[in-house]
Amino acid sequence: MLIVRGVNVYPTQIGAVLGRIPDISPHFGLVVTRAGTLDEIEVLAEVYDAALLANGGQLSTRVAALIRDTIGCTMIVTLVAPGEAPRSDGGKLQRVRDLR
Repeated sequence: MLIVRGVNVYPTQIGAVLGRIPDISPHFGLVVTRAGTLDEIEVLAEVYDAALLANGGQLSTRVAALIRDTIGCTMIVTLVAPGEAPRSDGGKLQRVRDLR
């Protein structure tokens, strides 16, 4: 669990939101950073088709709005090509990279 701007954020919540969007694969990663005194989360959402990256602005905006409306926390959404989202090397899945 992450606490960002007073909101409890579970990676599984973000996975559930991304699962509702047909163009986004179930593979994603979270990068937590601190800009000044506020924490920020960047969602690395993997698309099924690399062609979606050409016009990804609309899709990433739609995904960010859905996350904000569902979880209550604003996040930066970056679309990545198929195969670029973090994967597990066997063992426990590491979806969060905390750079604070």
